[in-house]
Amino acid sequence: MTEQPIEQAEGEVEVADFDAFFAEQAERERQGVPLRLYGRTYVLPPSLPALFTLQLHRVQHSARPDDIRRLLGSLFGPDAVDHWTEAGMDDRRLGIVLLWSTANVAEPGAVSMERAAQLYDEREAAKGKAAARRAQGKPRPKGKGKPRSSGKRS
Repeated sequence: MTEQPIEQAEGEVEVADFDAFFAEQAERERQGVPLRLYGRTYVLPPSLPALFTLQLHRVQHSARPDDIRRLLGSLFGPDAVDHWTEAGMDDRRLGIVLLWSTANVAEPGAVSMERAAQLYDEREAAKGKAAARRAQGKPRPKGKGKPRSSGKRS
């Protein structure tokens, strides 16, 4: 199916032309940041693809391999995840690569590999502490806290 141009009849509202708008707004074409991983060189896109953003919301709580593969395929290509898992990538390394990549797509050079590892480890430690606090779950003493209302308005 091809889109037919819409001709504007006299008195009709003008069509919002995003093609022209984006062409006017276009900056010099940026190059994506390259990275090497398990013997392959990947080039990140110069900005996060819409597919990545849409998939990220969808797979946020999913552990299905196909969901993860589709998400990462929009950044690294369709077979990258299979290549990485065959090479023995673990969840920590995957997390570090994702942190580094998403930060450096937006602003090349924004996060070093060392900083990405540190951020990943800090986030994982915070998750562990939060889980430990939930597991301990101290019950609140009864009769303390906010005083009960009689229900009457003053």
